[in-house]
Amino acid sequence: MTLKDKNITVVGLARSGVGAANLLARLGALVTVTDKKGEDSLRSFVDQLSPSVCRVFGSHPNDIFMAADMIVVSPGVPSDMPQLARAGEKGIPVIGELELAYHIMNNFLPGPNPMPRFLGVTGTNGKSTTTALLDFMMKKGGFRTVLGGNIGYALTEEIFKTGIGQQLFGTGQETGNDRLLTPDYIVAEISSFQLETIKEFRPQGAVIVNITPDHLDRYHSLKEYGDAKAKIFENQREEDFLVLNRDDPETMKVASEKFAVQNEKPRVFSFSRQREVEGICLKGGEVYCTIPGLPLASPSIPLIQANEIRIKGVHNLENAMAASAMALLAGCPVAAVTDSLREFAGLEHRLEFIRELDGVRYYNDSKGTNVAAVMKSLESFSEPVILIAGGRDKAGEFSLLKTLVKEKVKALILIGEAAEKIKKALGDLMTRIVMAGELREAVQISRDIAAQGDVVLLSPACASFDMFENFEDRGRQFKLFVSELRA
Repeated sequence: MTLKDKNITVVGLARSGVGAANLLARLGALVTVTDKKGEDSLRSFVDQLSPSVCRVFGSHPNDIFMAADMIVVSPGVPSDMPQLARAGEKGIPVIGELELAYHIMNNFLPGPNPMPRFLGVTGTNGKSTTTALLDFMMKKGGFRTVLGGNIGYALTEEIFKTGIGQQLFGTGQETGNDRLLTPDYIVAEISSFQLETIKEFRPQGAVIVNITPDHLDRYHSLKEYGDAKAKIFENQREEDFLVLNRDDPETMKVASEKFAVQNEKPRVFSFSRQREVEGICLKGGEVYCTIPGLPLASPSIPLIQANEIRIKGVHNLENAMAASAMALLAGCPVAAVTDSLREFAGLEHRLEFIRELDGVRYYNDSKGTNVAAVMKSLESFSEPVILIAGGRDKAGEFSLLKTLVKEKVKALILIGEAAEKIKKALGDLMTRIVMAGELREAVQISRDIAAQGDVVLLSPACASFDMFENFEDRGRQFKLFVSELRA
């Protein structure tokens, strides 16, 4: 649809809402943004809005939904909210910020400029690391890329900053580098929330890193959550490619069910730590590429020894294999992939080493917001672990931690709203459990309990919103409290 002079309602402010509202206003739409939060609590985002954008805060009035020609929802907005349902019944298009960015790039770029190709990464755990590593590889391979989506900046905001914005509006915000050229690839981390509202979004390459129980406070079942993840490839064609985690039963199940009813299917490749596959696999401690048709010396070539990969942990080995498969299939040179695996240092708050004090190593895994993520993190350590966990429950099945806690956890320190639920789920183990009032106290307790050779790990298995702004805020505070500890 054309956008000029159309009434468009943007639901939910924050990062995605600001990007969508400002881009739509620049394209001549009549934009109203609405958020149930008050204006004061949204001040940092409100100050970024274009003056022409109308603002409605503190509620979601039905009339601004019914009067809209199109509605754009931010990822955090529940797709089943009544106003959206009524708008859908009236035939008003309801899309997300990701779909909006794709629509504009697909339909508004003047010819003959090619649209950037999309590489999309989704999954429950590890998608941020995989996305950032993939972007690192592609840049090292000589491609112009934009990193965004559920990581970094919203894609609608990135449009302003690159050659895409220059083509659309004749201007760009940055000069003196190739960001004013049209990128070759958009490398996007994509959440299930963003995928709920796609219509035409079609990545040329996509990967599902894994699917494990998460956000079950929003989804009615694991199947519903998995179906949302599978939407990443529902519009792909035969010339596109999809990479799947062959070792993850839920991923393979969801993909199989989707393919059974999908008319056109992409080329499918896999990555695996456990078996040889067509894609990327682990054999004898070495990572191999087994992708047919690539300009390689042989059908199966070693890429790197697993212990040479800079980011550590079982989960990061999987992330590294997923990113490698995506990069190689997108045309990245092998040398750039292997060099990146040796050089990429990882992301903050993902099994991040903080310091060693009196022989005790401290790790920040604040992004471990669900049970499966904590399991992967615990599997990465052979040393006794003092685990700090807890926060806002996302309907997690904490009893699944029993085996690993029994084997690896010397003491469990619990904080936040879910502390009692976790204690109840794991309280019959011999592991020592300590309740702490807040994170600073938990860090001090861990210092008192720890002995030389132990690991202190913050990996909460919960959301952060009961005590912190977000998982980043939780991780930064943990690092601050750890840095304040004295020998």
